[in-house]
Amino acid sequence: MRSPRSTILLLSVAALTLVVDQYTKYLAMTRLAPVVTWAPIPSLAHIFTFTYTTNTGVAFGLFKDLGPIFVGVAVVVIAAIVIYQRQIPESAWLVRLALGLQLGGAAGNLMDRLRQGHVIDFIHLHYYTPELRLDWPVSNVSDIAIVTGVILLAFTMLREGREPVKPAALASEPTESAPPT
Repeated sequence: MRSPRSTILLLSVAALTLVVDQYTKYLAMTRLAPVVTWAPIPSLAHIFTFTYTTNTGVAFGLFKDLGPIFVGVAVVVIAAIVIYQRQIPESAWLVRLALGLQLGGAAGNLMDRLRQGHVIDFIHLHYYTPELRLDWPVSNVSDIAIVTGVILLAFTMLREGREPVKPAALASEPTESAPPT
């Protein structure tokens, strides 16, 4: 039987992500005017600002007004993570960290959809110069946690898939040779 300690990292990360996400969204709703940009660090205004917006779609504002479908998707994702985490070896802490971020992020955005019918976004990363304009869509802590969790999970899967390959010549040689007769 698996030790309850094996899920502590996943649940702790998920809970911390959910709390930070909901608290920062509360701050955005109560302290920012809708669609008004605020630069908390003026010297970084060309890279990072806060802009309070709402989103009924998914990442990047895609598929607007399909909120009920995304509620179902979030429930399935949360259930899949909870079920799948039981299969993870106790030593796979990076996988648990990645899934904890995804679980907390999915739960945070699900709470918004159930409570308000939309997700609250406010973190705006961008890079503006006269020569170049890079603009990442406005997001939130849940979105960042989900993306970070997916990247960590992909990294872990790629790392585990690269096992050292023995050259064919070494693989066919016996490890011990019999003494000559």
